[in-house]
Amino acid sequence: MTADPLPIDWTEDGRPRSALYGDAYFGADDGLSESRAVFLEGCGLPGAWAGRQSFTVAELGFGTGLNMLALLDLWRREGPAEGQLHLFSVEAHLMTREDAARALAAWPELSEVAEALLTRWPARRRGFHRIAFPEYRACLDLALLEAGEALSVWNGRADAWFLDGFAPALNPEIWRDEVLQGVAARSAPGARAATFTVAGQVRRGLSAAGFEVRRAPGHGRKRERLEAIFPGEGRDPAGPGGVAVVGAGIAGASVVRALRRLGVEPVHFEAEAPGAGASGNPAGLVTPRLDAGLGPVARLAAQAYLRALDVYPEVPGAVLARGVLQLAATDRDPSRFARIAGSDLFPEGTLRLLDPAGASARLGESSDRAGLDQPDALSLDPRQVLEAWCAVPLAGRVQTLERTEGGWRLTTAANETSVFRTVILAAGAGLDRLWLEAPILPVRGQASWISTPEQEAPRAAGWGGYLAPLAGGFLFGATFRRGETSTVVTEADHQANLEALARARPALAADLSGRTLEGRARVRATTRDHLPLAGPVPGTPGLFVLGGLGSRGLTWAPLLGEHLAALAAGAPSPLPEDLAGLVAPGRYSAG
Repeated sequence: MTADPLPIDWTEDGRPRSALYGDAYFGADDGLSESRAVFLEGCGLPGAWAGRQSFTVAELGFGTGLNMLALLDLWRREGPAEGQLHLFSVEAHLMTREDAARALAAWPELSEVAEALLTRWPARRRGFHRIAFPEYRACLDLALLEAGEALSVWNGRADAWFLDGFAPALNPEIWRDEVLQGVAARSAPGARAATFTVAGQVRRGLSAAGFEVRRAPGHGRKRERLEAIFPGEGRDPAGPGGVAVVGAGIAGASVVRALRRLGVEPVHFEAEAPGAGASGNPAGLVTPRLDAGLGPVARLAAQAYLRALDVYPEVPGAVLARGVLQLAATDRDPSRFARIAGSDLFPEGTLRLLDPAGASARLGESSDRAGLDQPDALSLDPRQVLEAWCAVPLAGRVQTLERTEGGWRLTTAANETSVFRTVILAAGAGLDRLWLEAPILPVRGQASWISTPEQEAPRAAGWGGYLAPLAGGFLFGATFRRGETSTVVTEADHQANLEALARARPALAADLSGRTLEGRARVRATTRDHLPLAGPVPGTPGLFVLGGLGSRGLTWAPLLGEHLAALAAGAPSPLPEDLAGLVAPGRYSAG
C-alpha cells in the first residue's frame, strides 16, 4: 500500500483495467449482472440470511466496490427488517474516488448506494478503515493491506465470501494456499464462498482448506464458476443478552452509541449526569497522539484519531472549529514532526510541518516555534456529544457489582437490583470502585476559560498544554497532577495554566492579565503504559471495560467504543487483532 494513485487504464467500452495486473475489474458482459450471478447467487443470497439477525460477508478484492454495492442494494431491499450486515473487504491497491465514481456511473440503479459509498470513500492509508452505513443497518471494514496480512488480523467470521481477486495467472499472490487457509480460518460454520475462476490451484486450495467445492454455470462468456461450502450450519453468533453500561462520560457514551448501531439497547447507569466526570468540560481537542516510533502503538493512535474525525461531525453542534497547530516544545520536535508527517500512518495532507513563519501565520500571532499543522483536527463541545449518545433516561449510581449464576447483579444506590449477562464498565476514575484490580492511576486536571464575546476566538493549538476555542471565548490548560483526586478549582492551578499559556502564546496570555477566569477540575484515569483499557476483564466472563483514556479520551473513545461493543455483541471489530492486543486489559495480568 503506497500513497501513489493506482494506475488505471480504461477499455474502449469504458471498463477500468489495472495497469499493474493487466486485468479488468469486471467482465465485458455487464459487471453488475456478473456480481449478482457470481457472488450474490453463488453465495445463496438472499436466502442464506433468512431468519438471521446478524450476517457477515467478506471479500478478497474490493476494486471499485461494485460487489459490496450490489450486496448493499440487495440487503436494503430484502434483508431482515432488524438485521445487521457486517462487511469486510481487502484491497492492496485502492483506486481513487474519481476512478471509482467513473466506473460505477455505468449503473444508475445503484446510484443511491454508490453515492453513500463515494461520499465515505476512504483516504489512502495502510490499515483498517471503518465505513458505516447506518441508513442500511450495515458497516464495512476495509483493510488496505495484502490479503494474507489482513486475514491474519481480522477477528470476524464470515458467513459468505466473495473471492474476487484478479485472475490467478496475473495475480497469484491472492490465490495462494496460505491465503485460502486464512479464508477457512475466518469462516463461520456453513459459510459459502463464490468466485469467477475455476483454476485448478483455486479448486485444490479451497478443498485443502476444508471447503466442499463444485462447479456452477458461469456468467456471460465464462462457461463455469466455483461455489464452495464450509462444514457446519450457519447461525447467529451468541448475543450479549441484557447489557448494562456503567458510566456516562465519553467512554460510556461511545459504547452506548456503538451498541445501538449493532441493534443492542443497553441499560445505561450513571451516578450523576452525563459528563459529570472528566468529559464534561465546555471544549476539548481531538488530536492524534504523535508517536515517532511509527510502530503498532502509532498505528493504533492514528486509526483512533481518524475514526474520531469521521464520527463526531455526525452530531449537530458538536464541532466548534477545525484545525489545530501543535507547537514544537523541544529542539527535537521539528524532526519528530517531520518523521510522523512523512509516514504512511496518516493520509496525505493530514499533517503538515510548518516553520516558525508558517506557524505564526497559522496562529495569527508571532511565534518562534515550528509547528505541526493538523487541518482536520477538531475543537469539540463534548456536552453536545454526550447529550446525543447517552441513553435516556439514565439509571442511577451502581453501588455494588456481584457475579451470579448466568450474569452480573448490579445494585444501585436506591437499592434496586438488576441482573445482566453483560456489563461494560466505563466509569473513568471511579473504575476501581467496581473492579478492584483496575490498573488505573488518577490524574487531577484543571482547565481554565474566559468569555470574550467581543472578539473572535483564537486558533486552537497544543504545546504540552492546549487552547480550544469556545463559542464566545476560549479554554486553556490543563494541569496534570498525578495522584491527586480533589475537584476543587484553585487559583494556583489557574495561575499554572496562565504560565503555560504565556510560554506558548505570550500575547494572548498578556491580554488576560487581571481578567476573571472560570474553571473546572476533574480526575482523569490513566495507566502505567499510557494506553487505554478496552476489552474483556480477565477471568470474568461477561464483564468488559473501557477506561484509562487519560487526557485523550475524546480521540480514543469512538473507535474503542466500537471495538468494545463488537466484542460484547459477537460482531466483527474495527480493530485488527494485533492492535486490539495493545489495549486488552489482560496485558497487565499476563505480565
